[in-house]
Amino acid sequence: MPIGRGVLNSTFCSKMRLKSISASNFRNLKGDIAFSDGLNVLFGANGEGKTNWLEAIDLLATTRSFRTSKLSEAVNFGERLAIVSGQVADSPEVTRKLQVAIDGNSKILTINDKKETAARYLGHLFAVRFTADELEIVRATPEARRRFLDAGITGLHPPFVQVAADYTRVIRQKNALLQSARDEGWTLERTAEALEPWNEQLVRLAAHIHRARMRFVERLNEVLERRLFGREEVAIRYVSSLEGKGDLSAYADLIRERLKLRVQAELVAGHTLIGTHRDDLEITFDGHDLRKFGSAGQQRSALLILLLAEVAVFEATRGEYPLFLIDDIDAELDYKRIANLLEFLDGKTQTIVTTSKESFVERFGAGGRVFSISNGAAKSQ
Repeated sequence: MPIGRGVLNSTFCSKMRLKSISASNFRNLKGDIAFSDGLNVLFGANGEGKTNWLEAIDLLATTRSFRTSKLSEAVNFGERLAIVSGQVADSPEVTRKLQVAIDGNSKILTINDKKETAARYLGHLFAVRFTADELEIVRATPEARRRFLDAGITGLHPPFVQVAADYTRVIRQKNALLQSARDEGWTLERTAEALEPWNEQLVRLAAHIHRARMRFVERLNEVLERRLFGREEVAIRYVSSLEGKGDLSAYADLIRERLKLRVQAELVAGHTLIGTHRDDLEITFDGHDLRKFGSAGQQRSALLILLLAEVAVFEATRGEYPLFLIDDIDAELDYKRIANLLEFLDGKTQTIVTTSKESFVERFGAGGRVFSISNGAAKSQ
């Protein structure tokens, strides 16, 4: 997969940089790492903590772990609190401290030691991640693809995280009501009346989510259609459970009408059957459905192309490049693709990769800063 030159604004040097990161009681991590502005290689044997550092970086950017939904699992055994903090530079003159503290399954987010909401915290550091787990986007369930879309939208428009959280809450509470109604034998009329306030909230939130996802997909396709990242044709299509367009009021009217028609079906099922939580993203590679017909190599190529398109959309919108994180880089890509990728990213993104192979360090390490990872501690080579 050759990667085209001049795809993004190569003369613009991203202002978003993670200057350093430190961790306390998070997994097996110890001490801190001071990164270079370009390529950073975390090198060490398996099990020493390379991926833990990548997880900590992504946590600092997203406030979530890409390895577990229960943050308490990342806290050292016997400890109550884990802290990950980092210095983020928007320019040489402007640096801010980001911190995520994990207390049980709750999080405390701070910027320059001031507590912030997720909507105000997110967006100060954004990372695009290429890992084996991310292959779920092209291989696994619709949920993984919806998460990809919502994470990308949040990076561009941080307040979206609250819309998505509110929608999840409404669906959870509506489902609880439907289960109670079914178990207690409510009439259809009583159920419809009780559902009305929840459905109105669902309509409002789903319309915003649908429009945001449609717009994000359109912007990604604008990049993908130009085939600037190689000869392969990758395209995506948002698959809605409704045939609505991006118009907010029209979609709201449509989903409202469908919800009224499906009250009985939802009562029987005991959960919500209409909404953006049932939507999907279709990904094609050279015209074929990637999930059904794509080889493992095609799936990796398509994912990388999709992530690079996300980088392009982010730069076009924000005027800066996100971090690019790659776990176990030489397990997922051959050296020719790695060379093309690193050449393309050079001078644009701050790139942080992990590897357990000395041959990778020998071939590519001179172009960046190499850190040896042993028992969770990093030492600059």
